[in-house]
Amino acid sequence: MNEKRAGRSPGPREFIALFALITSLTALTIDTMLPALAAIGRDFGVEDPRDTQMIVSIMVLGMMVGELFFGSLADALGRKNAIMIGLAIYAAGTLMTLFSGSMEILLAGRFVQGIGVSGPKIASRAILRDRFEGDALARIGSFIFMIFILVPMAAPAIGTILIIFWHWRSIFLLFLILAATCALWLGIRQPETLPPERRIPLSLHVQAGNLLQILRLPDVVAQAVALGFIFGAMLSFISMAPTLFLELYGIEEMFAAWFALLAFGIGIASFINGHVVRRFGAATLVWVSLSAAVAISAIGLVFVIGSGGQLPFSGFVGLFFCLFLCIGSLFGNITALAMQPLGRIAGMGASFVSALSSLVSGLFAMASGRFYDGTLLPVTTAMLLALTIAALLFAFARRRVRRRDAVSG
Repeated sequence: MNEKRAGRSPGPREFIALFALITSLTALTIDTMLPALAAIGRDFGVEDPRDTQMIVSIMVLGMMVGELFFGSLADALGRKNAIMIGLAIYAAGTLMTLFSGSMEILLAGRFVQGIGVSGPKIASRAILRDRFEGDALARIGSFIFMIFILVPMAAPAIGTILIIFWHWRSIFLLFLILAATCALWLGIRQPETLPPERRIPLSLHVQAGNLLQILRLPDVVAQAVALGFIFGAMLSFISMAPTLFLELYGIEEMFAAWFALLAFGIGIASFINGHVVRRFGAATLVWVSLSAAVAISAIGLVFVIGSGGQLPFSGFVGLFFCLFLCIGSLFGNITALAMQPLGRIAGMGASFVSALSSLVSGLFAMASGRFYDGTLLPVTTAMLLALTIAALLFAFARRRVRRRDAVSG
């Protein structure tokens, strides 16, 4: 069986729509802010664009902190309760940013937002693991991730409209509305997928044992770190994107449209992945996508070096569209493969995978952002480095899986 029912769950389409919205909250909270970075910098007197990039990366580090705890909460209190607690913390952080009077307070609010949004992120993955397994888990995950990408495609445009007609602070009002919508929809339509008899008490001894159980699975650890480097590559580009478009190509008003085009590549890949993963398997598709991404990033870096650090605009867009097209199928597939052996401790497992990947991605993006020098060299180098490391880690993980299967089989 690939699907396991839990009470009167919503149908597949509503389920996908609900959890696409819940998981999209993370990307919306990042991408809607991109057009506002320059305005926030002006209002708070921040001159170096590398400092405003912290608005993106500090939230990811907050997510890492929250992810350390929400897996245990999801296993102990139930998946829905963990999501609701996370949404409440997210709303508190959003209020901090809405009424912030300095860059420091705004960054603190973004950190709290990151802690809060990790609740829906972690517990929703556990719900998916409760209800689906195997390639069906990867398939549903791909459809959710496709919408997760397609919705934030419009996020910079939404942020731009709000800034033009109101103020950048109105973006945070939108976040509050989205959080309330998620809470109401989830509370009314989605039953709890973890019955009380299967819950794991909040015990330090029990949680330590579960963590050790996960750490004894090197394939899970390796795939979590690989996810971190892949997301770190994307986050490096996302945090630099407004500066790259403006400083290198003089594009500000049309930034949202071009960003949406690039994100569309991820949506296409996720859509295709959802239809073919049952036929070819998640691991095979990861190999194909990662290999292509490494090759494209290497070719792109050669052209960037050869052109003195700057490509023609068409080459810039083409390079990153192709990279995002390759990356689009990786997140859902690698996450499904990492979660597969975790079973009963899916909450702790999702927490571990997300926390480790968020830590790696946040630190990688912050480090690569400090190397920005007004050219494409830092971001293309970061892409190649991160994707190459991810490919090596995935190769190690699959080798360990085959060895474990041979021993148990």
